[in-house]
Amino acid sequence: MGSASRPIAAGYGPDIWGDKFTSIPRHFELWEAYSKERDTLKNEVRRILVSAEGEWTEKLILINTIERLGLGYHFSEEIEDMLAEMHNAHETPDLFTTTLFFRILRQHGYRVTSEIFNKYKEIDGKFNEAVTRDPEGLLSLYDAAHLRTHGEAVLDEALDFTTYHLKCIMESLDSNSLAKQVKHALEQPLHKGITRMEAKHFILYYEENPLRNDVLLKFAKLDFNLLQMLYKQELSQVQSWWADIDVESKLPQFRSRVVEGYVWAVANIFEPHYALPESCSPR
Repeated sequence: MGSASRPIAAGYGPDIWGDKFTSIPRHFELWEAYSKERDTLKNEVRRILVSAEGEWTEKLILINTIERLGLGYHFSEEIEDMLAEMHNAHETPDLFTTTLFFRILRQHGYRVTSEIFNKYKEIDGKFNEAVTRDPEGLLSLYDAAHLRTHGEAVLDEALDFTTYHLKCIMESLDSNSLAKQVKHALEQPLHKGITRMEAKHFILYYEENPLRNDVLLKFAKLDFNLLQMLYKQELSQVQSWWADIDVESKLPQFRSRVVEGYVWAVANIFEPHYALPESCSPR
């Protein structure tokens, strides 16, 4: 038997951030001003949401816009009430409404059958080519197909169909903002929830949309900036904690990636009610 050999130590590079985030200035007055304006806009958006009337398409577009801007957590009760009312529907007027209905309700845990997409297929079982002449509906079907579960053949087919045709039409789209949305969706598919990066991207897209609601856009930007301030304060606390426990000297073989770990986590779970209690305002 050969002699035992010592394990080779990993050659991780040093933390590139140093103490960059440990002494972030706290802008309490700015936080207070932003918070006050955000609360005013929040009340306006709530009024728009609860008073929404008309066709389902408009209601679903409003819910979808609010959630993709990263604002859904402000209106969770109102949105759930609206979706509970919609859940018992049996007919949706067009492809775009059908796909929004399916995706949003599935994301909120409702059981919605994928058989509702069969009406967009021909007798031979293939999707109707007319679907390709509706770019927004095609993109929405692509998004919805990512919420498929095992054995849902219609959504497997929908994903292949929409991926192929979106790639074909992307360069010929008249709307520059829609072309950007298609490109982004193909590169980073929307799965089962809205991430921080998805919200940032959608804010930029929505800003270019001629049909945008400026109150909603301003609210989204303010909320995004306030959360950025919150993240900086929380990261400062996390780095101070890491320095206090002095892992690097006690376990030199341990890789120090505090900032990267924090950013990865907050990019996916960004709502402020998950924040450390001490970082809820930059006091």
